[in-house]
Amino acid sequence: MSRSAFDHINNTLNLHYYKGNRHNCRRDVGRLVGGYLASGSLPGSDFDKIRAAIAAGSDTPKHAVDEFDKAVAFGQKEPVAWEENSWSFDDDGQDGGFGWDDPLPGKTLKAIPRPEWVQPEELPEPADDWAPMDFARYLEVMFQAEERVGVCVDTWKKDEAGSRWLPKKGVWDRTAGQLIELVHSCKGDLGAVLGDPNEEAGAWIRINPLDGDGCRDENVTAFRHALLESDEGDLGQQLAIILEMQLPCSAIVHSGKKSIHALVRVEAESMHEYRSRVDYLYKIAEKYGLKVDGGNRNPSRLSRLPGVMRSGKPQYMISGPCGLADWQTWVDHVEDLKDDLPDPERLSETFDNLPDLAPALIDGILRVGHKLAVTGPSKAGKSFALIELAGAIAEGREWMGMQCKQGPVLYINLELDRVSCLHRFHDVFHAHGWEPKHIDQVDIWNLRGKSVPLDHLVPKLIRRAHHRGYVAVIIDPIYKVLTGDENNAEDMAKFCNQFDRIALSLSCAVIYVHHHSKGDQGGKRAIDRASGSGVFGRDPDAVLDLIELMIDKDRRTTIEKKVCCDALDRFIAGIDTDNKVGMDDRTVVDAYLLAAQGIYKQHSDKIISAVSDGYVRARNMTGWRIDATLREFAPAESKRIWFDWPIHSSDDSWKLLKDAKAAGEEPPWMAQQNAKKAAQKDKTAIYKAETQKAIDAHGGIGNATVKNVAEELKISYQAALTRVKKYSKATVIRGLISENEDC
Repeated sequence: MSRSAFDHINNTLNLHYYKGNRHNCRRDVGRLVGGYLASGSLPGSDFDKIRAAIAAGSDTPKHAVDEFDKAVAFGQKEPVAWEENSWSFDDDGQDGGFGWDDPLPGKTLKAIPRPEWVQPEELPEPADDWAPMDFARYLEVMFQAEERVGVCVDTWKKDEAGSRWLPKKGVWDRTAGQLIELVHSCKGDLGAVLGDPNEEAGAWIRINPLDGDGCRDENVTAFRHALLESDEGDLGQQLAIILEMQLPCSAIVHSGKKSIHALVRVEAESMHEYRSRVDYLYKIAEKYGLKVDGGNRNPSRLSRLPGVMRSGKPQYMISGPCGLADWQTWVDHVEDLKDDLPDPERLSETFDNLPDLAPALIDGILRVGHKLAVTGPSKAGKSFALIELAGAIAEGREWMGMQCKQGPVLYINLELDRVSCLHRFHDVFHAHGWEPKHIDQVDIWNLRGKSVPLDHLVPKLIRRAHHRGYVAVIIDPIYKVLTGDENNAEDMAKFCNQFDRIALSLSCAVIYVHHHSKGDQGGKRAIDRASGSGVFGRDPDAVLDLIELMIDKDRRTTIEKKVCCDALDRFIAGIDTDNKVGMDDRTVVDAYLLAAQGIYKQHSDKIISAVSDGYVRARNMTGWRIDATLREFAPAESKRIWFDWPIHSSDDSWKLLKDAKAAGEEPPWMAQQNAKKAAQKDKTAIYKAETQKAIDAHGGIGNATVKNVAEELKISYQAALTRVKKYSKATVIRGLISENEDC
């Protein structure tokens, strides 16, 4: 982009001179103007405009123009390229403004550097006229002409043995404009302006203007500057860090001893805002590695006055205004350094050439690199379910009827002791009948009693896991590493962000388990059953929720029969590859048991034991429904499973849970109605059994009478007659219970 010499100079003045870069900007711009005049590329009329702008931007126009003219004369004799000037304005190398069709410049973000990465700066020598002119330059950039300035040259010691000179309160009876004029007319004798300072102690100046009535914080009239100082470290390193921070400084002063003073423009509107901004400034400076002197927080603070000697060394201005333009620009810059967010991308650039989706880790449920929450109540076997999942991923097997991608997996055990956890893995593999072909793909990180909050655990996890290439990391359970209030959405959003850190850093799926809230969950949606904030149901890419199903007596009886028959099948298969029990007998437990005992007499006791164990197992089995909430895949049908310790198995073959409900799913009136029906059914079965027993006790049908039944059951004759007719397959003829020929 081309531009004229005038545009170059004018843009620089607009950007920096009017924002406080006065003395140094006049010097360097003057030299540049001299170079352009020498080359003939700057017309005289443009030179007059620049000269007028220099005067208009100064509180002491005559002095400013004189200084500018001297710099121009120097530049005409020794033209200096702008890039070689001693003063840098950090304009990012851009040549002024941008045209409408010009491309926007690229933006490079960088993190706050560690102090050891910042190379020390070589301290510049004082200017030839530093004493006393640095004092005038300091006043120009720090104060308005009409503002009162507090200075101090008088010192004292606590006692004769004291080694440190301390400043007295000083004076605050003159304005910046008055002091500047006095300095220019003092002929190099600053003592004539301020009084002779103690050359061992140096001199001080208040960093903000005062009201003329005192020098305390309440006397400060503008909360403009904050003092940033460190008494530790190499001076070149201190200066390098200050420059690296790009602080909006009005001046940087060498203290004459072991510190650099940065006078930072905070431009606060109130004392409260001043304190807040100084706290922020010091916090960021500490992050850069500067050991900040926290005693400099107050706005009436004394800083070193440039232009005097201190123990044989000069207190002088290293720099005038530098860094970013103002406080808010600097804060935005600092926050921008923390910004590691990606830029928006245009859909048109990838619409016809889409990147490949991450492979599915669990078919139809979860992709590699995504997050899965498994939620459920206590006693659902959630930990066993995740151990099964870890094994299924390692071996590339199905998990609850869903195929898993084979790959290495890390199981983070936060709840079980190490030995119990190892036994559970062994029990799960054995119960499933899995051959451990890829058991080396399972890593277990046992952290019971050693867990730390998740935000502290994640860096340790990433450091240990980055080289293993895990396709999944399983965290069981998360309440052990929970940070913040479980019911607070903001806290839980921050907590769940840690799962994203793991997934992004390790390119793996993150799977974790969480518990239900209290009470019946049947009336809630699956994503709302987890305890605490709704974030738990909405943050993961997939939620698999386990809810227990109610098992009525008939369903329990059926499962007992099936489990016992299966137990006999397995036992006989172990002693005879050709089961000799007839197929009809294998479907009824009692018939199967009798037939097996008759055929395999030598194993009779073990056969009875197998059936007994089957009954116990069947009574302990619980039925569950898995409801899936998915972000990446189409909605999935709920799956019904059995928890048969220590594993979960699908109900697809038995279909005993097809119409089973969870507690709370039916409306109250329907639940009451069903309860009444069940009670009536149980009552009918009891009456039927009692009536038949009474009839049999008196010789059975053809011999027993209604009177016999009434006496046996201790009920009235009419009640006994009703029972016989309703609950038996008999008829009554003249009081005798007879065979019903219609049955």
